[in-house]
Amino acid sequence: MKLVDLKFQPGIDKQDTAYSAGDQRKYVDSNFVRFHYGKPERWGGWTYLPDPNKSIVGVVRDTHSWIGLDGTRYLALGTDRKLYLFSGSALYDITPIRETEALTNPFATNGTTTVTVTDANHGADEGDFVTFDSFSAIDGLDMNNEFEITTYVDANTYKVTHTSAASGSTASGGGTGNANYQINIGPTSSTFGYGWGVSTWSLSTWNTPRTSSTVTIAARTWSLDNFGEDLIATVLNGSTYIKDISGAIDARATALSNAPTASRFSLVSTDTRHLMIFGTETIIGNAATQDDLLFRFSDREDATDYTPVATNEAGSLRISDGSRIVGAVKSSGQILVWTDTSLHGVQFVGTPFTFGLRQLGANCGLIAQHAAIEINGRAYWMSDNAFYMYDGVVKKMPCSVQDYVFDDLNYTGRGDTTCGLNTAFNEIIWYYQSANGLSIDRAVAYNYLENTWYTVTEGRTSWLGAYVYEKPIATKYFGTVANVSTILGLTGGSSEIYEHESGNNQADGTAISAFLTTGSVEIADGDELMSVSKLVPDFDNLANNMTATLTLEQYPQSASNVSTTGTISNTTEKVDIRGRGRAVKIKYETNTVDDTAWRLGSTKLQLRPDG
Repeated sequence: MKLVDLKFQPGIDKQDTAYSAGDQRKYVDSNFVRFHYGKPERWGGWTYLPDPNKSIVGVVRDTHSWIGLDGTRYLALGTDRKLYLFSGSALYDITPIRETEALTNPFATNGTTTVTVTDANHGADEGDFVTFDSFSAIDGLDMNNEFEITTYVDANTYKVTHTSAASGSTASGGGTGNANYQINIGPTSSTFGYGWGVSTWSLSTWNTPRTSSTVTIAARTWSLDNFGEDLIATVLNGSTYIKDISGAIDARATALSNAPTASRFSLVSTDTRHLMIFGTETIIGNAATQDDLLFRFSDREDATDYTPVATNEAGSLRISDGSRIVGAVKSSGQILVWTDTSLHGVQFVGTPFTFGLRQLGANCGLIAQHAAIEINGRAYWMSDNAFYMYDGVVKKMPCSVQDYVFDDLNYTGRGDTTCGLNTAFNEIIWYYQSANGLSIDRAVAYNYLENTWYTVTEGRTSWLGAYVYEKPIATKYFGTVANVSTILGLTGGSSEIYEHESGNNQADGTAISAFLTTGSVEIADGDELMSVSKLVPDFDNLANNMTATLTLEQYPQSASNVSTTGTISNTTEKVDIRGRGRAVKIKYETNTVDDTAWRLGSTKLQLRPDG
């Protein structure tokens, strides 16, 4: 009886049936298994970057790293609720202050933990953050803390929650102090807007909110870049802010002078140092004039000058194809800009026009602001129903997991999709929300050198390649309350920051459950029954036990299949099997703490004819 090497191809194929994929010697399913140099290997682990007790408030939607002029490394993170700066081992809240109000006796207590605050035209929403300072204690409560606004009462009143109950009831107290309001928070995730007037005319009765909707409310996202060593941060449909790194590291970001007040996102042109602001106002300072297809650029080397005159290079351009600008990336010699339907190139042409605009592709729009990436002059992105690349020509990418991804994609939450680069393994990873997912819960990865695909059932809300930090940085959102004791009355979820390809386990010390499944390989072309008697394993770096489950099948839809399982260690020479069928498929699986990044070689079976 001879040993047969099945010679499986790299990558996962979910487009074909298990039998069809097996005929072509392909793998059909996996989790936490990548393909590197043509062979499958287990994912690396991840560890906490900062102390896990220093959780991020909200869901992180963008990250950006850079090095200051003095060599200090910085990592900026924008969430739906906050803006953070991480440096060294410390995490700083640099969320901009929207307004500071001087108040006198604004607090009212009632013997509980609830404190009512009176501030005429406070402009705050439920969930916003306010920090009080210089006030006197009221009924035993120190109000000089940061609070989340837990209840919006009206335009002049709101409520916060203290950690202790007041010792009495006071209608107006606290003396004189300041209320520092942070910028308004945004939606945690993209969702349908249910309310009045969101559906067809006369669908229901007056004053009744609709139960269905076609109006999508976009999640709060950020775009982060650096102008020199300073951080530029633009919030979706909001203002642009700057964090001066030369000042105190814990100082908050401030509004960028003379910049538009309502824009979709921004980036800094690499060669010419213009700050480009997309989906912005036709009249700077008037948010009602926001045009989702207009973009402005500042004067060269001056991020505060947007007024075009004969002596500067400021100006604006408008894209005509699409309904909104979605995202942009820097590329070789140009900036690539996507709308929801098309791709455009923006190139520096010098005075008097400064930048030129040309369309590069149609019907190839971008699915989300952070769903495109550029690698060595080539751009890759995820659209509404396919993956595309641009290398001088827009091309639709063949994808062996396309139906798996797009047939189970949550189109309401598609704008939350994000992607990143893992240069050590030549991978682009897109993280997205499945149809029934409450948040991002899946990933699809593409090896751009080997043209292979695989999928992962894991969620990350942002991914940053190993540019400044030695390893990739990613964030994950949890629905539990953030572990931030300095904010009182905190609700909502929190995020953790992970350093990937670090160790072999999850950050909390639990095992990473990895598996790999082959297609159904027909034995002797499926013409006759065969007996399988031996599996010869071939692995590198297998520190702990692995299970191999072989399923012998009579026909593609047969219900009488027989499965047998063997245990493989790093000393296993062979696994004895007893089974017969016309086809066989194999599932390798590990789920052990401190496992290594095992790598699978060839798969050999001992076969013989069986009547």
